[in-house]
Amino acid sequence: MTTTPAAPVTTWYLEMTDPDELTPAVAPQERAGLRIVRAEVASGEFGRFLYTAVGSDVSWKDRLGWPAEQWRTHLARPGCELWVAYEHGTPAGYVELDAQDEGAVEIVYFGLLPDFRGRGIGGHLLSYGTERAWDLAARWRGRQDTARVWLHTCSLDGPYALGNYRRRGFRVTHTTMSH
Repeated sequence: MTTTPAAPVTTWYLEMTDPDELTPAVAPQERAGLRIVRAEVASGEFGRFLYTAVGSDVSWKDRLGWPAEQWRTHLARPGCELWVAYEHGTPAGYVELDAQDEGAVEIVYFGLLPDFRGRGIGGHLLSYGTERAWDLAARWRGRQDTARVWLHTCSLDGPYALGNYRRRGFRVTHTTMSH
């Protein structure tokens, strides 16, 4: 039996260094039932649900083995935030923010559940999440003001991810390739 070598994976690192660089997407007009809410309770089960519901078909694997307590501990860290989009009460997607040293905020995870993709929600959710990254310090006592918002995406993520980040004003700082 022969095995096919794994296709190389390209990873793009992107950043924004000024809130004025954000080009917000137009909020979907027909989505009167769309709202974005911060999940303020560190629920390991809810964190895992969002991660698996959004990432299961785009190769998110690094947190699959986390037990609920590890999720809860992670989400309870100061400066870690989940912003969840709901359409008529149903979770549609989320953004996970992580405040880091020197005023950096990483968009650690961002995405939509499969049923909500391709409907104009992603650009709006990314815009909203990026705005929350820029004003994160206002919600956390002692946090340095945000000086940089950054993220990475790879060729395994959805086909529109990189384009959405670029349209919002993120610029590629460097690219890596792995096998």
